[in-house]
Amino acid sequence: MDIISIDAVKTLDGLFRERVKRTPQAIAYRAYDVNQEAWVDYTWVEMDNAVKCWQTALSQENLASGDRVAIMVRNCPQWVMFEQAALGLGLVVVPLYTEDRAENAAWCLGDAGASLLLLENMTQWEALRNVIGQLTQLKRVVILNATAQDIQQTGDQRVVASSTWLPEAAKNIPSAQNDPHALATIIYTSGTTGRPKGVMLSQHNILSNAYACSQIVTVAPDDLLLSFLPLSHTFERTAGYYTPMLCGATIAYARSIQQLAEDLQIIRPTILISVPRIYERIYAGMETKLAEGSAIARLLFKLAVNVGYSRFEHQQKRAGWKLSHLLWPLLDRLVARKLMDKLGGRLWQVMSGGAALSPEVSQVFIGLGLPILQGYGLTETSPVVSANRLNDNLPSSVGCPVPGVEVKLGEQNALLIRGPNVMLGYWNNPEATRAILSDDGWLNSGDTAHIDQQGRITITGRLKDIIVTSTGEKIPPADMEAAILRDPIFEQVMVVGEGRSYLSALVVLSKHGWEKIATRCNAKNDPTTLVNNEYAEEIVLEKISQQISGFPGYAKVHRALLIAEPWTIENEMLTPTLKLRRNKIHEYYQAEIDQFYASR
Repeated sequence: MDIISIDAVKTLDGLFRERVKRTPQAIAYRAYDVNQEAWVDYTWVEMDNAVKCWQTALSQENLASGDRVAIMVRNCPQWVMFEQAALGLGLVVVPLYTEDRAENAAWCLGDAGASLLLLENMTQWEALRNVIGQLTQLKRVVILNATAQDIQQTGDQRVVASSTWLPEAAKNIPSAQNDPHALATIIYTSGTTGRPKGVMLSQHNILSNAYACSQIVTVAPDDLLLSFLPLSHTFERTAGYYTPMLCGATIAYARSIQQLAEDLQIIRPTILISVPRIYERIYAGMETKLAEGSAIARLLFKLAVNVGYSRFEHQQKRAGWKLSHLLWPLLDRLVARKLMDKLGGRLWQVMSGGAALSPEVSQVFIGLGLPILQGYGLTETSPVVSANRLNDNLPSSVGCPVPGVEVKLGEQNALLIRGPNVMLGYWNNPEATRAILSDDGWLNSGDTAHIDQQGRITITGRLKDIIVTSTGEKIPPADMEAAILRDPIFEQVMVVGEGRSYLSALVVLSKHGWEKIATRCNAKNDPTTLVNNEYAEEIVLEKISQQISGFPGYAKVHRALLIAEPWTIENEMLTPTLKLRRNKIHEYYQAEIDQFYASR
């Protein structure tokens, strides 16, 4: 395979230039062009020419090496063009989430001291214009999809359309001789509590981690990845952008999460990188369809999963061969193949990271022939720390460390990490850096873990997120929440009970869930009314009890607070990476929580 050696390229922009040199005419990216109403391919040499144009435009902005430039654009080839042009000039890239709140994005821009911002459209500008007016260090705002009239109406001299800002012809600008260990990017963490912190990653941090990924996951030049996780997410940037570049694979950019199912059919990817919520939604959809179908269909599905998973355990050398395995060709044709066809029919490798994927959900997909490889990482570790491999895949674990990364257990079984992927520190926050990073390079993940004799890591909880009840029981809520969410009636769940004598759950139901509850209550399907229905709470508690039956008795959920309004980024209950802002949610519903504990 044509995997580029990092010693030969040293930096991320050096990697891009080497890939262009090796496979100039190969397809680098595929994206949907709204104007042409068609999917368009970009070769590596076409990308190179475009990068030079972006570099020419950036070089005219009076920017110095080390200056910060920000990007708030959905995944597309232009995202890559902008970053490669910036890195080639020694600039530091600050990626922002397109779904983030304007106030939070403005805070990140101000904290980073960004001199230039690339936006996607005028809607983003309208959301940001009032909050970035006071950012005096922001000298230029470039908007990808904007007309001359749009720009004129902004009344802001800093704002330009990319169509007029980019030159028709590129100048020959020599690339900066970047230090591999110099700052390449500042990535702001989601900030589940308080302000987000700016993680400083060097060229070598990301490049070494991308190379480590290429050593444990087979990515070939004829592979096609469908990219839909935001490139502002470290997992997508390293594993879904730089690793494929090392290996010469093609990346297609999905149009949106809403159109993901359709794009899977059109693109027919061979590799997919995702967070667990996507797999959980597909799983919930299957469960709903099965519940509405015949008993025979449910029996066949269960048989296919059980036989398929048994075959998987045999292939992993953890179990012997069984006579039932002879049924697989038939079950594959009747059940498994239908799922695989809906995912494009060519997937042979699927990665999951960013949060824990429950072993039960994983077992269903693996049983049906989709080999999900769960991994573990942090923004602070560029991000991949460990991952399962195709020939060593234990779904309940997050696998062994990737090459070059060391792990060990510290106090309270906290997972400690050291390696070339560990961040330089937090931007403008030496105190937070000292709190997480020791003088000898060990980073405290904040997660508790178990490491088996084979070196496999199993994450057992989060030091900060553990609920301690008044009886002294310690309960990691994330595992319970993942189990509850396996039932398709639930959309969002947060378990509470810190300092209380028992656990409760704050519950947002799915559309299907509200319909089901309304039918069983013989009531109108009106969430604002159903949240106060005692019978509705009983039904929800019954459903929760079924999903967490395997947990210890002290982990039982006794009350459920039904919530009519979903938690979103806009109402500040979710981070841009869709994680629960636990403190914010708890604070918002404090009165209701106190009331139903008092009424027990």
